[in-house]
Amino acid sequence: MGNISLKGKSFLKLLDFTSEEIRYLLDLSKELKQKKKNHIAHDELKGKNIVLLFEKTSTRTRCAFEVAGYDLGMGVTYLDPNSSQMGHKESIEDTAKVLGRMYDGIEYRGFDQAIVEDLAKYSGVPVWNGLTTEFHPTQMLADILTVEENFGNAKGLKLVFMGDARNNVANSLMVISSKLGINFVACGPKENMPDEKLVETCKKIANENGSTITLSDNVEESTKDADVIYTDIWVSMGEDKSIWEKRIKLLSPYQVNKNVMANAKSNAIFLHCLPSFHDLNTTVARDIYEKYGLKEMEVTDEVFTSKQSKVFDEAENRLHTIKAVMYATLK
Repeated sequence: MGNISLKGKSFLKLLDFTSEEIRYLLDLSKELKQKKKNHIAHDELKGKNIVLLFEKTSTRTRCAFEVAGYDLGMGVTYLDPNSSQMGHKESIEDTAKVLGRMYDGIEYRGFDQAIVEDLAKYSGVPVWNGLTTEFHPTQMLADILTVEENFGNAKGLKLVFMGDARNNVANSLMVISSKLGINFVACGPKENMPDEKLVETCKKIANENGSTITLSDNVEESTKDADVIYTDIWVSMGEDKSIWEKRIKLLSPYQVNKNVMANAKSNAIFLHCLPSFHDLNTTVARDIYEKYGLKEMEVTDEVFTSKQSKVFDEAENRLHTIKAVMYATLK
């Protein structure tokens, strides 16, 4: 893997990393996944301790960080939204300084990107972004690992994000696509496109890596010959329930259904960071059905459960990629 070293570095957003460093993390993820599959012990971080700060709850992110930490031999402390005084009785700066003296690494999942940046600035130990309002970098590594397991190297592929392209997932997909030479398309309403400044930054990076960034509200044009179709829920975590009606009207034309997949390449795959509203087996989905009559939202159950859907491989890959990030920054 060359001479790349990320020891002591925080993992806050993918813009902070070179294409080579991202490639290194993906290759390391593949190596660690093989070790896990073959039951080869890799508890090389014995004696280290990490803390997981969750201001927004999660299934995949928490489980991936905890299992990855244990697999690497580390002690893991989980603090839920009610278990920490951070930002309430204690400033981010003071919290960071305290935790940095007790732990070798800190994961943060919550709100402003500024919070995770401050934790890194004041703690003196590597800090990992488990999701902020602006970015979701650990998810991206899992996504691209999944893409490469299906296609080999991702460079030159066409990846289309459908729906609300202003969110942290779409932002981060645009960044990692530009870094790795993937042709990225944001397909959604014009008013729901990524931040203009970020788009310009990504276009410059993409140009250097021989790929393109496209913003479009045309579903047929956007999804034509796509290799990867990606979507996310229409109302993000922490957003008010009152916006459901507006979002449903706005984003329904961008639902991933069999027509969208048929317009993509025959070997195209479907990805979703989860959770997904593809059926009525959740209280939220049933509530939406009662109010608005929708049985499926951002993706149809037919697509979600199809052979083209790689969402559970993608979910598992959160473990291997998060492990790679912690290993690379702590070893």
